[in-house]
Amino acid sequence: MTTDQQPLTLREKIYQIIFEADTPAGKRFDIALLVVIVISIALVMLESIPSVKQIYGKELLSAEWLITILFTVEYLLRIFSSPKPAKYIFSFLGIIDLLAIIPTFLSLLAPDAQALVVIRAIRLLRIYRILKLYHFIRASNLLVLALQRSARKILIFMMFIAILVVMLGSIMYVVEGAQNGFYSIPLSIYWAIITLTTVGYGDIVPLTDLGKFIASFIMLLGYSILAIPTGIVTVEMSRTFNESTDKHKTCNNCGEPHHTPEANYCRICGEKLSKV
Repeated sequence: MTTDQQPLTLREKIYQIIFEADTPAGKRFDIALLVVIVISIALVMLESIPSVKQIYGKELLSAEWLITILFTVEYLLRIFSSPKPAKYIFSFLGIIDLLAIIPTFLSLLAPDAQALVVIRAIRLLRIYRILKLYHFIRASNLLVLALQRSARKILIFMMFIAILVVMLGSIMYVVEGAQNGFYSIPLSIYWAIITLTTVGYGDIVPLTDLGKFIASFIMLLGYSILAIPTGIVTVEMSRTFNESTDKHKTCNNCGEPHHTPEANYCRICGEKLSKV
């Protein structure tokens, strides 16, 4: 005996396409949105090049308005289809979506007049459309949770690094001294930081043999130390992922076993999930 399912309303269909990213339609929408975001970011970068803007200024402006209209329609559809519109509007993603469209409209209210030249800076907000890529990070919530769990260990690690660079900087201040460019302990600590992180700007360098030996030791030490926070976060991400997946939700189509408890569609192939 079969049960008839009620057809989805327009609002539910739009929600499924825009918010249900694991559905086939949702995947196609996400790909299209990703392409538009990348094009938008590229246009902003091109517009910042004076020679390009001088030649293709009108074309860039037309493309900018077209993309802004598309983002505006997407933003309004998200509000319309969301079960709790206010929650979406004031959420992180909602604010980012708004920031993606508002600079272009603000340019209408404040044209590039000489007295309001500072308003041009508002248009730079368009570059933050890159944050809309957050939509495509499926495990973003897992990453945030893993970072929260790692915070105490990383804080202890950073305290250890702070003590270490103070000690190393003080040693180099004594060994090299002001005659070799190490004029103060804070400046020596700055040198220790850029050496430990293997950045090495080269604005301050040790000249004595002992100083060069210590610098070599700090560089080698930096390679091993930098791997520690990566390992801490990786372990917590693995633990968080294993805790958050529902082992009973396995895709009958491709066999993928790892899905979040609230997932309705397979994150790999888009097939509707059924508990086994």
